[in-house]
Amino acid sequence: MNYSTLVATLPHDVDGLLFDVGSLYARLVGLRDRRRRRGVRYALAVILVAVVLAKLAGQDKPKGIAEWVQLRKELFVTLFGLKRPRMPHAVTYERVLAQAIQPEDLEKLVQEFLTSAPQAGQTVQISLDGKTLRGVVALDQSRGLHLLAAYLPAEGIVLFQMAVDPKTNEITVAPQVLKLLDLRGKIVTGDALLTQRELSLQIVEAGGDYLWLAKGNQAQLRRDIEQLFEPETCLPGTSPVLTDLQTAQTQEKNRGRIETRQLTVSSLLAESSDWPHLAQVFKLTRTFRSLASGHVQTEVTYGLTSLTAGEASPTRLLEIVRLHWGIENGLHYRRDVTFHEDRLRSKTPAFGQVIACLNNLVIGLLQRLGWTNLAQARRRFDAHPDQALRLLFSRLA
Repeated sequence: MNYSTLVATLPHDVDGLLFDVGSLYARLVGLRDRRRRRGVRYALAVILVAVVLAKLAGQDKPKGIAEWVQLRKELFVTLFGLKRPRMPHAVTYERVLAQAIQPEDLEKLVQEFLTSAPQAGQTVQISLDGKTLRGVVALDQSRGLHLLAAYLPAEGIVLFQMAVDPKTNEITVAPQVLKLLDLRGKIVTGDALLTQRELSLQIVEAGGDYLWLAKGNQAQLRRDIEQLFEPETCLPGTSPVLTDLQTAQTQEKNRGRIETRQLTVSSLLAESSDWPHLAQVFKLTRTFRSLASGHVQTEVTYGLTSLTAGEASPTRLLEIVRLHWGIENGLHYRRDVTFHEDRLRSKTPAFGQVIACLNNLVIGLLQRLGWTNLAQARRRFDAHPDQALRLLFSRLA
């Protein structure tokens, strides 16, 4: 491929390449470089553009990224006017990503860029969930780097991601993540680990609402909700106590089985519970029936929310719960399977966090473009680097 011809198709003037001030490249140029100026051979923005382009084209490990870029060195030399014809070694990428970037700065940059598109960041639901990079293990630790993400499941955008100290868990990090977000009018969802009184208070006092699941870590709360939905035995001449129960149900066929979801909700526990701002509790029953064998499997989950019956019907609550689980398929699964994040090997947590952030960036970019099959999208950009370049040097549409 004649890369000089490709570069010539991009907007430029006599001084060089033109780029939109709201583009990803413009933001990367403004990112603080923590390296000492002496001995720096490649600008940080050039390194990051190379990594993002390689990732858009399907490369995930430092070695693969380095080889992909080196095979296209004429493109980078022409594009950035580089004095050296050779591009960085794999070790250089890992060192620069680990040392030159403050992960929090990159997280903020990615969030601001992805939400800069028209109508982006407007959906109300924020899912909190953590993921462990099993191959990124510090020398003095025995488990991989764990990151807690605040995610817009309806848009595929990670608003912020923060590392969890190995000596603690997500409960200590979640308040810090939420402090960085505007929660007014938002609904924050999380699994049972995050079902905490202090977190519930923080969200409501910040102008948002919560929806949690109740399991063993809040044993009394779980028992209270479970007992509320137990079948009532009415004595002769008496009526049921529960009079406000409402139910919504969905059913769909998927992957050789029929899944039925039934959610029953009540507001009665709000009158007696001391849980902060509790408005409704629910019981969610999921039934899976195999079309081949007829085998039936049932799962029961209990939950609670600060949303009132007037603000969220059973149908709406069922939508919120289901959308929360979308973080697994929409983000974590893609990072592991499509971007091979668990195959990454490093003893430097900062490197792992930066790579995870860049994965979030690429996933958000591709979803913004309407791609649902991200592996197919990456093959497309590998074959058409001009399209990838325009994406990095233009404002999001």
